[in-house]
Amino acid sequence: MDFTTSDGLSVSYDDIAPEGYERAILLVHGFASNRNEGWKRTGWYAALERRRFRVIALDQRGHGQSAKPHEPEAYRRENLARDVVELIDHLGINRVDLFGYSMGARVASAAALVAPDRFSNLILGGVGDKMLSERPSARGDVMAQAMLAEDPESITEPFLRSFRQFAVEQGEDRQALAAFVQVENPPLDTDSFATLPMPVLAVAGQRETNGDPEVLAKAFAHGHGVIIPGCDHFSAIPHALTKAAVFDFIDGVLDDPWAR
Repeated sequence: MDFTTSDGLSVSYDDIAPEGYERAILLVHGFASNRNEGWKRTGWYAALERRRFRVIALDQRGHGQSAKPHEPEAYRRENLARDVVELIDHLGINRVDLFGYSMGARVASAAALVAPDRFSNLILGGVGDKMLSERPSARGDVMAQAMLAEDPESITEPFLRSFRQFAVEQGEDRQALAAFVQVENPPLDTDSFATLPMPVLAVAGQRETNGDPEVLAKAFAHGHGVIIPGCDHFSAIPHALTKAAVFDFIDGVLDDPWAR
């Protein structure tokens, strides 16, 4: 399914609503991924459906089946966050749980800051306390160069080469992804994290390069941090322990010290 954003772009999404569902969750994937790769293939659709969630997942602009403009200005974080809010408006839903992974966690955080009354829970995966001190850097330029390189063998940094290979495997538009990372977004208003009224879970692998999720969780008034043993950024998202942490959080188990 598709909807048209307020700035005229087509955004594709899945909306899977089992009969008698009790709550809805919106899933926001990471950079160079898409709703199928980020959430369905990794088992989240199936796990959430077994729990009778209404599962909503979008392809962020520039990814998957959504529109792929080649102008960096289209990918301002405020636009990405607005897409999230406009999707639940389009579906006529008042409140959802919101789960973003990696770059999607940053978008989810921005959406929660813009419209905190629309989200019952906020789940941030694949991020840690480095998110609290992020500033614009040259990283986007080198990622853009990797995406646009004619010869992938010319990419010497393994991290950049892995994202380039992943984008190719997913059939993504490398020019759109280059534009995505070239926009200069201002830092997230992390000082306002403490004002968010909803419970927040930060969950990441033990070998996550984005920092410590337990430290990040302390920035929120109602934050919980969980580290998944033995996992890195990519292996944490499909892991059963990540799913267990998310469901424990939503069920309120993490609020009960006797349940730990």
